[in-house]
Amino acid sequence: MKRISMLVLILSACFVSLAWGQQPTCGTHTPWAEFHRHDMRRSNPCESLLSIHTVRKLVARWSYFTGGFLSSSPADVDGVVYIASYIDSSVYALNARTGALLWAFNAANEAIDSSPAVANGMVYVGSYTGTVYALDAHTGAKLWSYSTGSFDVSSAAVDKGIVYIGANDYIYALNAKTGALLWSYNTGGGYSATSPAVWAGVVYVGANNFYALDARTGALLWSYAGLAGGSSPAVANGVVYVGSDIKMYALDAKTGTLLWTYPTGYFVASSPAVSHGTVYFGSEDYTVYALNATTGALLWKYGTGGAVDSSPALANRVVYIGSDDGYLYALNSKTGARLRRFSIGYQEPPFACSPSVSNGMVYMGSGDGNVYAFGLK
Repeated sequence: MKRISMLVLILSACFVSLAWGQQPTCGTHTPWAEFHRHDMRRSNPCESLLSIHTVRKLVARWSYFTGGFLSSSPADVDGVVYIASYIDSSVYALNARTGALLWAFNAANEAIDSSPAVANGMVYVGSYTGTVYALDAHTGAKLWSYSTGSFDVSSAAVDKGIVYIGANDYIYALNAKTGALLWSYNTGGGYSATSPAVWAGVVYVGANNFYALDARTGALLWSYAGLAGGSSPAVANGVVYVGSDIKMYALDAKTGTLLWTYPTGYFVASSPAVSHGTVYFGSEDYTVYALNATTGALLWKYGTGGAVDSSPALANRVVYIGSDDGYLYALNSKTGARLRRFSIGYQEPPFACSPSVSNGMVYMGSGDGNVYAFGLK
């Protein structure tokens, strides 16, 4: 985060849980605070400025060059964009409107490959060499660190004062304020550094198999064998959606029963976005897919010029997703029609991070080392 294994690590890097079916409360600022956002399905139901009608007016607003090669998906909270750089081992805080640097934290040669999670004034990230860091969101000062003694730390999910994060063979639950270990679960090997999803008191995560764990105790609730690696999961309406090997899977969230699969024929590292009965994701077959969330039936697909390992961000009927052809695409969520396409820099090997959408802006990192911001004219 080797083409497939490295991309899995990077992408899974590149909460305040709501009750089942509960509608979000939308304020004046609608953050995208972690890889999954708060709803565990990579969508922003509160976005009102960007839509299928206004997205055509999007323009490049700013870019910020880091030390090189970004694999992190950005978080946007209270007017600040947080993103991590793999090459220079740093976490950056940027002004969301101007791109001006507010602070940077350097982890001393520990490559930061996870996406920041921001909660209660703290930023949580994991390093490739096995350390979880908690930083002050306003200053970047280190508040605590926890060494997993392993490697390949995933992006974190934060829920009810607990940080859930994975590293190689284990899933960890840490006290969000102190970093104290609450529990850990040994997956038995093969952890893919995918970000866990936390929903209704359950932690969902893929490793050598796919697991559902009690969020309070770490006790195993169920597992699904053979679903290893691939994407981070999304949870919606009692169903867990997750990509693995060459398929998208839908599992019953309570029992782990397989509901349906959809084969793409190529590796699926793209974590799904789910909204209004539709599942959106990309595949290394150069295609973005939209499936019926209940049946898995294909609704539409859109072909790009490169592998689509980036995870989509969904807001107000628009799907935003990056392709390794060096572009960010904005697609109509109902039809798959392309609304806009933006250059995000092309590098070799090509790599597009997963975007985030909030407050009329789209933020995205790229393998060329730049953070890109797009907003309305």
